[in-house]
Formats: sequence, C-alpha cells, structure tokens
Amino acid sequence: MEVLVLQTMEDTLALGGRLGRGAVPGAVIALCGGLGAGKTHLTKGIVAGLGADPDAVSSPTFSLVQEYPGGRLPVFHFDFYRMASPEEVLAIGWDEYAEAGGVCVVEWADLFPGLLPEGTAWWRLELSPDGVRRAWQETGPTGPDADAPQL
Repeated sequence: MEVLVLQTMEDTLALGGRLGRGAVPGAVIALCGGLGAGKTHLTKGIVAGLGADPDAVSSPTFSLVQEYPGGRLPVFHFDFYRMASPEEVLAIGWDEYAEAGGVCVVEWADLFPGLLPEGTAWWRLELSPDGVRRAWQETGPTGPDADAPQL
C-alpha cells in the first residue's frame, strides 16, 4: 500500500484532480477518515478533475447530498455522517444516483459499506498530530461495519 503524504491543501486537490480525470461513468469513490482529514477538499479536486467548478463544493453534512453538474460527468457528493441507517440513505435516492451515470463521492462511506457497489474505490485520509495529511487506497471498507451485508 502506497501512503501519499499531502503536505498542503494543494496536494490534496491535486490527488483529487487525478481521481477525477480517471473517473468513469458510474464510478463510486468512498472517502473515509476523521473530521478534518481532507475529505471535502479531496472532493473539490475530484470535481475540478472532471471539469466542474470546485468552488461550488461544500460539505453536504446538512443537505446529505450535493450535485455538481457542468463537468465531463456529473458528481453526486454524499455525506453519510448524519445518516442513521442504510434505509435512510436509500430514502434520499442512493440507488438512483448510483445508477445515473455520474460519479458518486461518498464521505464517511465506512458507516454503511454494504450500500456501496463492488468496484468502489476506497480511500482513507488521516490527519496526523503534526498537521500532515496522509491518504491511501484501500481494497475495501475497514472498521466495525466492514462485514455488513450488501443491501
């Protein structure tokens, strides 16, 4: 596993840009990590890499999902942090978004890993005490709900 050191927000945006440029229709990018780890900034980079306006990106914590059209593919930006159950995620239209041919970016994806399809790109971000961010791609979800059944 290659651990990327992200010294600056520009580094985080650049990684997101690479992910966005490589994204294909129907891609799901799962972002996991604590508060302040850089998930929303990485999403800004993904949106920019797809050719849409990164300044439009904000954390969807209170709106639960944000849509960013205007790029090569639309981006559907989810935040599972305030979701109480997989059923609540499904109720906001998860299946429809996942099948819409855009790119789904999911913050706090490890809360409901069973909802994410096979082939999801899982990324872990970490903020160290010295303020340096690290990112690495995982083969799947980790944590207490990693073995949750697929719905």
